[in-house]
Amino acid sequence: MAPKSSRLNSLLAKSPLALPATRRAALMQSLNALRNLLLLLFLLRYTRKTYLHLRGYGLLGSISRLRKQIWKQLYTYFLRLPFVQSKVRADVDKAVLDLQTKLVPSGPGVVNYTSLPPKGWSGEDVRKELERLGDIKHTRWEDGRVSGAVYHGGNELAELQAEAFRRFGVANPIHPDVFPGVRKMEAEVVAMVLSLFHAPDGGAGVSTSGGTESILSAVLGARQKAYAERSVREPEIILPETAHTAFRKAGEYFNIKVHLVPCPAPSYRVSLPHVKRLLNSNTILLVGSAPNFPHGIVDDIPVLSALALKHRLPLHVDCCLGSFMIAFLAKSGFEAPDFDFRVPGVTSISVDTHKYGFAPKGNSVVLYRSAALRAWQYYICPDWSGGVYASPGIAGSRPGALIAGCWATIMNLGEEGYISHCVQIVGAAKQLEDAIRTSSSLKHSLRVIGKPLVSVVAFCSPPNAPVDEHLVDLYAVADGMSHRGWHLNALQDPPGIHVAVTLPVAGAMAELIRDLEAVVGECRGKTDGTKGDAAALYGVAGALPDKSVVRELAGGFLDTLYKT
Repeated sequence: MAPKSSRLNSLLAKSPLALPATRRAALMQSLNALRNLLLLLFLLRYTRKTYLHLRGYGLLGSISRLRKQIWKQLYTYFLRLPFVQSKVRADVDKAVLDLQTKLVPSGPGVVNYTSLPPKGWSGEDVRKELERLGDIKHTRWEDGRVSGAVYHGGNELAELQAEAFRRFGVANPIHPDVFPGVRKMEAEVVAMVLSLFHAPDGGAGVSTSGGTESILSAVLGARQKAYAERSVREPEIILPETAHTAFRKAGEYFNIKVHLVPCPAPSYRVSLPHVKRLLNSNTILLVGSAPNFPHGIVDDIPVLSALALKHRLPLHVDCCLGSFMIAFLAKSGFEAPDFDFRVPGVTSISVDTHKYGFAPKGNSVVLYRSAALRAWQYYICPDWSGGVYASPGIAGSRPGALIAGCWATIMNLGEEGYISHCVQIVGAAKQLEDAIRTSSSLKHSLRVIGKPLVSVVAFCSPPNAPVDEHLVDLYAVADGMSHRGWHLNALQDPPGIHVAVTLPVAGAMAELIRDLEAVVGECRGKTDGTKGDAAALYGVAGALPDKSVVRELAGGFLDTLYKT
């Protein structure tokens, strides 16, 4: 550094505003001290980051993550080689074209409308076209052949919801003075769900468009709170790797670092020692699922609560999937975990009223232990030229018809109706679980993942199944069930399948078990051969260290949704 200092001294000496030698020396000392201070701060910053990483993941874990990152980067370079890139591009294009063939109707009689009709259709013509659209060939969810997806409460309830739509089709809760009835219904829906999840006096909530928005709202509120109260500028959240991917979306949207915690066998619940090691001053939120989507497992919420209280952190419990079913387990005579506001460290809960609340799609609620916590998700702009603007969440205008449909659903079913549905749905899930555990056709080839308590049953291949007798490729099983008209959910890490039992699925459970036994028998001992859709996609996804190809396939799928 000496030559640079000498040159700077020389320049200062020749300047028209040259300083006396003593002041020049003092200035140089100050500049050197500032430079050393900045270097020290830089070293401290990255030393701290390294320490926190090593503490969070351990030496071996950090080495393993580094190895995976290097292997991923090398594989990325390999995929960029011209001859490889052209082959991958051709394969991706073919896969996307196959998707378009399956999802986009074509052929005789199919008309695509890409511009406004010159003259409006009559009501009768519109109804006829709606009828045709509803009759397009599809997996028969009406017959209980679709896992999850459609949480249908019955035709009478659907008619009641349609009446609510007609009555409040133009309503928008952003104008409570124009639509006071919608404001009242929304407040009552939130109050009823707060009561169901045992919120304390002062509990508060907001209705949203679905589970993703509820989760985004809770994460955003936690970030804003940590920013204002603790000056956290590099926020981090800690969540189970099985938690809904909406938390990862929130991390990308809101620039929050996401730590994924393993959920090891046999319980498949979040590993609490890993959570403890990852806690630091940048942590803004802990997360637990009740239950999670992949396996239907409820995390140990009381222990997560103790951690949250000890470190004065918010704890969010995602009950989007569990919804009203987990809330009514005890009253329906089933084992019920501790998961709601009765657990003292729980500060927020997401609940999808459009799943097992049976409300129309587009309804969810995010609940908070206090109104003060809810306020962190508000958006208020006091100086807009259009006037003072305030919204309780991400959306501005919202459909009052959906709120009316949700209110009508809850009032129509009541506790008695929800308990009846809980008995049917959870009872059917227990029937499937028992069949996998005890049936001579299934128990040697399939293993239930963890201990499901609510409506989701997931299963995989047992690791010790003899290859020549009992081993099955779970993705081949998924494809086999698809060929028989079932739409089940394929899982990865570990490879598996889950069934989210709904009222229609509960009615078809005996048939599902019979087909599953038959398909497992067909796949038993066959671990190679032609791959079906699930086997091809998830086999590739699991084998590739770099997921860019899978991302392209998924992006192609999303593009296909808007093809005409």
